[in-house]
Amino acid sequence: QVQLVESGGGLVQPGGSLRLSCAASGFILYYYAIGWFRQAPGKEREGVSCISSSDGITYYADSVKGRFTISRDNAKNTVYLQMNGLKPEDTAVYYCATDLSTLWGSSCPPRSYDYDYWGQGTQVTVSS
Repeated sequence: QVQLVESGGGLVQPGGSLRLSCAASGFILYYYAIGWFRQAPGKEREGVSCISSSDGITYYADSVKGRFTISRDNAKNTVYLQMNGLKPEDTAVYYCATDLSTLWGSSCPPRSYDYDYWGQGTQVTVSS
């Protein structure tokens, strides 16, 4: 049974840091691209970052480039999103997702609807 479980969200002050985890089960995430998305109240879901399969090439939205880092621990079958320099506009529910129906190689699925498995989300709130 394929499952993605996010954790690590919480309340943090502006400028602070959080590390989100996405633990996978039912498949080996090394072989698939894993994306992080976020959705703030009243806004559309936004792609934040992605790590490609095997060679682990990383991609970032311009809004988080230089502040967020995506990484993968193959032994733990887990992907992380290290978030530094958090801003109030980073407040959202964060989701990880994967597409098990397509081999994307060194690329990542370009659109949210390309992903077919999603976690339940973890809330990140940046506020003083």
